[in-house]
Amino acid sequence: MWRRARRKYDEDPDNADRWLISYADFITLLFAFFVVMYAISSVNVSKSRVLSNSIGDAFGLLRPGAAPIVVVEPQQAVALPNPIAKRRAEALRREKEHMTHLARDLLSTLAPLVKEGKVRVTQDSRGVSVEINASVLFDPGEARLTPESDQALRAVAGLLKDDPHKVQIEGHTDNVPIANPSFPSNWELSAVRASAVVRLFIDSGVAPARLTAVGHGSNWPVGPNDTPQGRARNRRVAITILSALPDNVVELPAEAPK
Repeated sequence: MWRRARRKYDEDPDNADRWLISYADFITLLFAFFVVMYAISSVNVSKSRVLSNSIGDAFGLLRPGAAPIVVVEPQQAVALPNPIAKRRAEALRREKEHMTHLARDLLSTLAPLVKEGKVRVTQDSRGVSVEINASVLFDPGEARLTPESDQALRAVAGLLKDDPHKVQIEGHTDNVPIANPSFPSNWELSAVRASAVVRLFIDSGVAPARLTAVGHGSNWPVGPNDTPQGRARNRRVAITILSALPDNVVELPAEAPK
């Protein structure tokens, strides 16, 4: 007997996009994880405790009567004293006190010339500077110290003789040209004037290794060269006691002590 053949139904082919469902679930969980991590990135004790307890309750980690999850707030780091920085600060303090004391001694020693406006004593980041008008030290166009200058310079040398700091003597002129057999230009005049002060300091007991002579000519004016008063101020010798720690910045009024 003829039997009707059973019709075969082809099974549905697998859906090629079914993996997207798992991928979407994974991305959703990953997004939720980063949201939670961002929420707890800035520690807030009360909010973190509520979040932690909520997560624990959702996952069945908390039971009635169980102790809640405690979030410990991180303690701020305690800055420990830096021995090197502490020693440097102490050295700066001592250097500041020493240089200030030296500046006041110089002001007291040169008080008469300071009152006349012929000497200025200042203190800055380089050290202590004594600016002496050239008219106190030299005759016009000359580099030989006058007898009147001897007492003032030897008094300064007496204060510096036992001081350990290096000393730089700088000669300055105005912009009026000079040309004679001794000094072809203001460069030579300023340098020889600085050297003359160095020689007197050495004769007064200051160690030569601590001394430096520099001639600047007319290149570092402190006043206008178009007036007699300005040119007179530019003709000067500056004696700078160099600070061992130049980070120390102090401004000292250039006036004689009362």
